[in-house]
Amino acid sequence: MTRTAIREFEITLRVRTVAQLFDSLDPSPFRERDLAAHADEFVTSWVRELPRGAPFVIVVELPVDEASRPEAKRIEEAFSNYFRNCGDVAARDLRELFRVGWRSLLIGSFVLLTCLSASQLVAAKIENGMAARVLEESLIIGGWVANWRPIEIYLYDWLPIRRRIAFFRRIAEAPVRIRSI
Repeated sequence: MTRTAIREFEITLRVRTVAQLFDSLDPSPFRERDLAAHADEFVTSWVRELPRGAPFVIVVELPVDEASRPEAKRIEEAFSNYFRNCGDVAARDLRELFRVGWRSLLIGSFVLLTCLSASQLVAAKIENGMAARVLEESLIIGGWVANWRPIEIYLYDWLPIRRRIAFFRRIAEAPVRIRSI
């Protein structure tokens, strides 16, 4: 990775063939193919190292004969499609997380109301004050513990997924240049 004159970072992938960039088992058309795991990991790891919001360009260095192939001219589109799809997958994960959170919140709320009601009933029925208090508090704690997961989802779990969506969209929008070597 080098820095160009206009303060743009350059992430350089040097390959012998265009095919090295893409998953050989993916039967999709070229512009929709998955990147090879090593290419994906290389790009994403370098982008993670960049300062937040820093502009960057992905440069694919190819031998002259490979750079002149029609597939080489579609590498930018293929990269953009791949990382946009990664962002779309993360967005689906976020929607699923919120669906689970909503269901968990409904269940947790029901359990909390049940436990609060039961704690009041139990406290009134048990004559031993200490035992009544322990049981009452246990039911209240159990009701709140039932809400642990929805609280965790809505306070914390969604944020890393949101960051992942933005991360992949940032890569999808990056320019990709072909350089003959």
